[in-house]
Amino acid sequence: MAAVTGPTLVIDGCAVATVDAAGTEFRRGYVTVHGNRIGAVGAGDPPEFGSAVARIDGTGCLLTPGLVNTHHHLYQWITRGFAADNTLFEWLTTLYPIWAGIDEQAVRVAATGALAALARTGCTTTTDHHYVFPRAGGDLLAGEIEAAVTVGLRFHPCRGSMDLGASSGGLPPDDVVEPLDVVLAASADAITRWHDPSFDSMLRIALAPCSPFSVTADLMRESAALARESGVRLHTHLAETIDEQEFCAAQFDCTPAEYMEQLGWIGPDVWFAHAVHLDDAAVAAIAESGTGIAHCPTSNGRLGAGIARTADLVAAGAVVGLGVDGAASNESSSMIEEPRNALLYARANGGPRSLSVRTALALATIGGARVLGRDTEIGSIEPGKLADLALWRLDTPAHAGIDDPIAALILGSAPPLSALIVNGREVVRDGEVRTVDEPTVATQVARAQAQLVAKAQ
Repeated sequence: MAAVTGPTLVIDGCAVATVDAAGTEFRRGYVTVHGNRIGAVGAGDPPEFGSAVARIDGTGCLLTPGLVNTHHHLYQWITRGFAADNTLFEWLTTLYPIWAGIDEQAVRVAATGALAALARTGCTTTTDHHYVFPRAGGDLLAGEIEAAVTVGLRFHPCRGSMDLGASSGGLPPDDVVEPLDVVLAASADAITRWHDPSFDSMLRIALAPCSPFSVTADLMRESAALARESGVRLHTHLAETIDEQEFCAAQFDCTPAEYMEQLGWIGPDVWFAHAVHLDDAAVAAIAESGTGIAHCPTSNGRLGAGIARTADLVAAGAVVGLGVDGAASNESSSMIEEPRNALLYARANGGPRSLSVRTALALATIGGARVLGRDTEIGSIEPGKLADLALWRLDTPAHAGIDDPIAALILGSAPPLSALIVNGREVVRDGEVRTVDEPTVATQVARAQAQLVAKAQ
């Protein structure tokens, strides 16, 4: 990046929640952006920089770090609304035959729609866990990476995998699983082609065998070895439902968390999606090891999976972020809804002091950055960090009169997004995604959904 001597953007007149280690907040403050980096953060009015500097008037708004989505399945944007009243295993067996028909174009369309939705709800960085690779599907990972470049979000796609089909005791049908050697070759290729470890990176790869009931122990071990040799992170689903707990007890004579420990899948380079059903020993081991958790409260509620022990994990010092999960189990895929639902679920279990509004915001920002190993780069508003910022409009009739802007954001209805800045670039302004034509994307999504369902009939 070329040297930037002065600010290229000033956002001022707004409340600012930096979510730094000290919890610094300003009731009226400003942030300057220098290229793709945050320059200065302060109270009151910014210094005068002249008329050549772009400016966003944040009067009536709250500025936060951009939200970080730590778990998603973007391709599911074109299979929303199916199996609406089913358990996870029933939902999966309903959808696997449909997902078997996805191809590169369908994934590109689905990812564009899903990423635009995330942008509209304040998300600046997202992961994706893509684990369905039909043999004639084309380059599916390239399709979603192209979509992320188009929409303009910071992207951490996970090269997922399944090698345990129904004929071998797994849950997925045999036609959507891959042989171990194919998975490892494709995983190595994804890292070589796409992974960018630089500070400014807009694209990083992780390896992500799907779940204990869809992959073999060999795939888990070999993927971990490859990831660690290559310096990339590891991700998988874990302890999402009672069904999974019963599967692990029957197959491995242990809990899902114990099974992961046996396979070496624990540590600061690993994060688990869901982790709903954990005992005290698992909570302690996850916290002590630095293993990350992607808490997906809306999806867990939609599938009736249970309420995760988020407050216990946070109290134990675990690394916890939030995720929307796949759009087929969270049709809204609204990132700003996740901290609110995380707070409500925690309080439903443990009372009003279980999770504060500021902790909920931290889970959605710096917590997610820690899960992805990027907390020195994103997740808080501090000089030198990357300029990933969300400006929320809080002077609407729905929010006027709520004195605490953090409470208004987390407990109130989802506010309009005045602006979303990703890597110093404006992606959303006044609630509109500026990088794609959303009506056109919506038409393409509907067409892709109809074509995919027709394939399965």
